[in-house]
This record gives sequence, structure tokens and C-alpha cells, in this order.
Amino acid sequence: MKAEEIEIDEVSSRSDLNHFIKFPWKVYAGNPNWVPPLLIDRKEFFDKTRNPFYRHAEVKLFLARYRGEIMGRIAACINHAYNQFHEQKIGSFGFFESVENYDVAYRLLKTAMIELKRSGMEVMHGPANFSTNHDVGLLIDSFDLPPVVMMTYNPPYYVDYFERFGLKKAKDLLAYRIIKSNQPPERVRKLVERIRKRSHATFRGLRMNDFNNEVKRVIDIFNDAWQESYGYVPLSDEETTHIARSLRQIIDPDLVRFAEIDGETVGFSLALPDINQVLIRINGRLFPFGLLKLLWHTKVRNKIKQLRVLLMGVKPEYRKRGIDNIFYLDTFDIGTVKGYEAAELSWILEDNQLMISAIEMLGGEHYKTYRMYEAPLTSGK
Repeated sequence: MKAEEIEIDEVSSRSDLNHFIKFPWKVYAGNPNWVPPLLIDRKEFFDKTRNPFYRHAEVKLFLARYRGEIMGRIAACINHAYNQFHEQKIGSFGFFESVENYDVAYRLLKTAMIELKRSGMEVMHGPANFSTNHDVGLLIDSFDLPPVVMMTYNPPYYVDYFERFGLKKAKDLLAYRIIKSNQPPERVRKLVERIRKRSHATFRGLRMNDFNNEVKRVIDIFNDAWQESYGYVPLSDEETTHIARSLRQIIDPDLVRFAEIDGETVGFSLALPDINQVLIRINGRLFPFGLLKLLWHTKVRNKIKQLRVLLMGVKPEYRKRGIDNIFYLDTFDIGTVKGYEAAELSWILEDNQLMISAIEMLGGEHYKTYRMYEAPLTSGK
């Protein structure tokens, strides 16, 4: 296969989009650690009339073909909400998949780069599907472990391909793991209880009968607490509602924690049951037999034994009171009572020492690393 024989076509039809969505099944055939996404979910995600992300973004999808056979895919995205907030000109690439052939990867990455540069962007970063409010990062280690819910997975050779292309590390995103048998030391429990008393905060779970207002409280905290975080993109009410609706079916209200002080909601954390432990069994299809399997493994035989703590934030003026420590310990205790045996805490910025220290104090161990890359677009490649 020669690079010049590889054709890159923009997705322009329903048939092309179907090929784009289903291509990963070719890359991961026989890989026991890949979790197939639900096809119905992917189709909705790429539907510009149903996904509110497209209201403030430009997205182009591309397929790589060799002699008519699809060999790879990539998306080029400009998130205007991100650029307006940060006053930058950054474009992203995402949904990258390629057969094990560097020429295919090169053509795909070069296509995204050219497209973003043509649109006036100055930097390309990724992988991002499509932003940090979705799933981001390239797995660079622990390829023998499946991903947890809303985290990425990829073959090891992608790391080499990205770096050969010239992409440079922008930031590492860390995943920590806590297991049930590794109970927090008694001294830590005593310390957290002292912190709880000093914080003057009360803690509660999600009120499902007040779900819409709870979502508004989350938006308020998110858009306040995360403003200075890497990759932060303001969430609109429409986007948050869309995401919350998709998660509502798997949320355990006891594992969504709110902190309140004098009637003000000052922080929240969100842990989700790792639905990937079920999705890995149904090969992306709910029908005709996938729904039966899903119900069997979640309702009849509860096979979900792991959580992902994916969001935790405290308003800036209430930080350094140890509220995050309380969130972690409460989630650990509630989760173990409910029968969960492990939790992944992800992703954590590599330089977020405050949060890393809190996790390690409770016995968390760093076990996976995801990397964000970038490349300048101001000079030719």
C-alpha cells in the first residue's frame, strides 16, 4: 500500500456516515478489551439535528480508502464556544481509527491538519471526541485493560503513529484506581471526619424527583469550578440537558453527591456505574438480542462491579476545605455498601497535585495514562 494510493473522502452521505460509525469493528476485531459503542447512541451523536454540540461547532468527518476498502477515519472539529471563551484559534481532531499502516494514519492526520489550517486555526490538538465534555485522550499504556464508561481505548501502535507524525505531548490525563479491599486507613477516616465538621457543609445524594433543578445546580458549579481547567468548554443549558438525559438511565442517585453550605450548593461529584462491563458483551446492538443481554446483566444478574468517578468540582471560594476528600470517602463507602468492588477516578490532570494527593491518601493508585497531543498550524508540515 502506497500513501499516494490512499484516497481521503469527506463523509457526505448517510451511507458514508454508517461506514464511519462501524469502521472501529474492523480495527478491533478479536480484541477482548475493546468496548463496542452502542450503534444507536453513535448515530444520535453524529446527528446534527439532535446533538446540541453542533450548534456552536463545525465538524467534518473523513474516511480513508485503499482500492475501495475503508482503512481509517478521522474528524476535524472547530469548537467556537471553546475558542471564544479562551480567545484562541484551536482546532481538534478526533474519532481517529486506522488499520496498522502508518501511511493511512499519516494521510488522515494530514487531512485534519490541512482542513483546520484552511479554516484559520493556529493549533491542532487531540484526540478529542469532540471536546473535554466528551471523551478525550490517547491511551499510552495498560492496553491489556478495557476502558471504563466514557473513556477511550486504542491499539498501542497509535502512540507511535502520532509521534512519528510530529504531534507533541500537550498534557497527560491520569486514571487512578481504588479497590474495595484496600480500605482507607483509620487515621484517614478520622482526618476526613474532622474536615467534615470544620467544613460546615452538608452532603446529600441526587433528588431524582427534582432532576431538572439538580441539573441546573450542576451547570452552575461546572461553569464556575472548571473555568481554569485544561480544555474547559462552557456548557450550555441545552448541552447539559442532553448529556444528563443520556446518563439518567444509568445514574445511581446515591452516588451523585452534592455539598451545601448555608443553603448554597458549593460542590458536586458524579460517579457512574461502569456500564462498559455490560456493553462489552452486546457488540453495539440493542436489537434483537442486545436488549435482553443488557437487562440480564444489569437487572437479573448485576454484573456491574465497578464505578467511574468522572466529575468532581468545588466552587473556587470553597476550595481547600477538604470537601473533595469527603466526596471521595463518601463515594467509596456508599459504593462498597452497594456491592461495587472498584472505582476508577478519571481523568485527573497530571499537574493537579491537590486532587492527586487526596486520591492517594485514600489508597488510589495511578494505573492508566491518556495523552493529549498538539501541533502548530502556522508552519507547513
